Order: sequence, then structure tokens, then C-alpha cells
Amino acid sequence: MRAVVIDGPGSIRVDSRPDPVLPGPDAAIVAVTAAAICGSDLHFYDGEYPLAEPVALGHEAVGTVVEVGAAVRTVAAGDAVLVSSVAGCGACPGCATRDPVMCYSGPQIFGSGALGGAQAELLAVPAADFQLLAIPEGISTEQALLLTDNLATGWAAAQRADIPVGGTVAVLGLGAVGQCALRSAFAHGAATVFGVDGVAGRRDRAAAAGATPVEVPGTEALLAATGGRGVDAVIDAVGSDASMTAALSAVRPGGTVSVVGVHDLAPFPFPALAGLLRSVTLRLTTAPVQRTWPQLIPLLVSGRLDVDGLFTNTLPLSEAAAGYAAVAARSGDELKVILTP
Repeated sequence: MRAVVIDGPGSIRVDSRPDPVLPGPDAAIVAVTAAAICGSDLHFYDGEYPLAEPVALGHEAVGTVVEVGAAVRTVAAGDAVLVSSVAGCGACPGCATRDPVMCYSGPQIFGSGALGGAQAELLAVPAADFQLLAIPEGISTEQALLLTDNLATGWAAAQRADIPVGGTVAVLGLGAVGQCALRSAFAHGAATVFGVDGVAGRRDRAAAAGATPVEVPGTEALLAATGGRGVDAVIDAVGSDASMTAALSAVRPGGTVSVVGVHDLAPFPFPALAGLLRSVTLRLTTAPVQRTWPQLIPLLVSGRLDVDGLFTNTLPLSEAAAGYAAVAARSGDELKVILTP
């Protein structure tokens, strides 16, 4: 099969790899019909995470089941499915909460080395009853891809931000996760959502969704807009030292900072005294993907949550390198790219 592989910063190629086999009786093999490039894939592309060996990339995929193990009960060959980006064993008390991050064996993420990459023709999925969901009627391919990661992450970020009904929220970083987070913040009752980003096109996209655009760094503008007090909640969809520092500075006393941006490997110099004196709550979240589906799917099907227009390009798998370069440019034109094997 063909698979997208990275072997160094900026070095993307489509490689030939052996077809996967069932890793166990609870597993499935999925023929990938669409995979997406995620902002967190860029940590490998930008050289922020070391590579001991070439890694097959991708953790956002939808496809068709082509084979299942004898113990699989919820999907069958021929079913169109979406794959949770975060995997658990599916059998422990942690996974019983529908949150793979709570897995007693430790969560794993597709496309990070331990599991196969989803930007490929075929993908082996362990614990298929836990990781796979038959795509419900009324859910488009684009929506299904967002349900594998970005929308689940943005939704969880808003859930954990303690947003008061009628409150104010700032979303730092308006990539795909940030765009999903600001839409989720409105769904959680925010009256005003500030979209903070250095790219005008991304701010325009946020404004079209009802957000108030703010240029980076944004802290002074957010304080000015709230009479100097700060916003009720900040969602940091960047996860850098600069964004986390800005988030902690822009939130009001007693407010919450919800971080879903992926930080690099260096420790963050946390301003503990300032946070203590202002009674700030800090939460860092990897999305409980499976747990979000019962909430998000009805909202998407009913039209109460609109995430249309976040995908800006579709390319064949053979043009993965061009897709990565476009996403890595972080422009307002290319927000999220689909790769089709």
C-alpha cells in the first residue's frame, strides 16, 4: 500500500509499505477514503519532535471497513466509518468512560509511530468497537473527518473552559481547532467570542462565524474590550509559551484557561504566583474523542453547529508534500487539506 511518510523536517514522501494485517480478534482493517492533515502533524514537519526513524503520518481518517476480527461486534465489512484519532484498549474501566485518554494502558495516537498512519490506503485499527463509528446518516465526509479530532478537540476545549452563559471567550489561534473551538464556545452559551490570530484570512473566517477578530498578541485589546478585567475564559489552540502566557494574562480573576494547543518538548515557565493570586483555573486537554460523538452528531445533523467551509483543498495522496507545504504556510487561504488515497 501507499502511505505518507516523514523522515525529517519538511521531508514528506509517499512510500510503499506492507499492507497491514489484523492486530487481534477485536481489530479491523479500514480502506481509507479520505484523510486530513492536522496542525499537530506539523510538529513533525517543522522539526519540533525528533524522529528516530521514518514515521507514517496522519490521525484523521474516514473509510470503508474491509476486514474485521472475530470479536468485532459494532461494524462489519462494507461499513463506512470514521476513526478516532486517539486510541484506547477499549476494555478497561478508563475506556468505559468513552475517553481514550483515560485508558489504563495509556492512550495512543495514530500516525505518531506506535500505530499506523491514517494518511495511507489501508489502516489497521485495534479495538475496533471502541475506535470506529459507522458514519451516521446526515454526516458529510468533511464533518466525519472533523469528528475524528479537530471538532472533538475544539468542543472539549469549550466544555472545559467553564464558559458562563452570556460570557466572553477569547480563542487564541484560528487554525482548524481554533475555528472549531470558537463555534463550540457559541454553542456553550458565550455571547462574545474574540478570535485572536496573526493571519488576516483566518480572522476573517472567524468573523464570518460571528467572532470578534483581534490581532496577535491581543492581550491589550482583550483587556480593553472587557474594561480591563479580562475575559471569562480563554481557549488556547496554539500551545506555545507566548500563547499560554497571553492566555493567563488575558483571563479575568477567577476565570479559566483551557489549553488544547500542542506544546513543544521544552517546559513552560508557568507564572504560578500570578495565577494563585488571581484564582485562575488552568486545564490542559487531549480530546475525549469518543465521548463527544453523542453530543456533536445531533448538533451537526440538526444544523445547530455549523463547521462547513473549514476544508479548503482536496488533493490526491500522491500530492501529500504539496498539501503539507500549503498547511505549513499557515495562510488564510489554506486552512485544512484532505488527502484522498
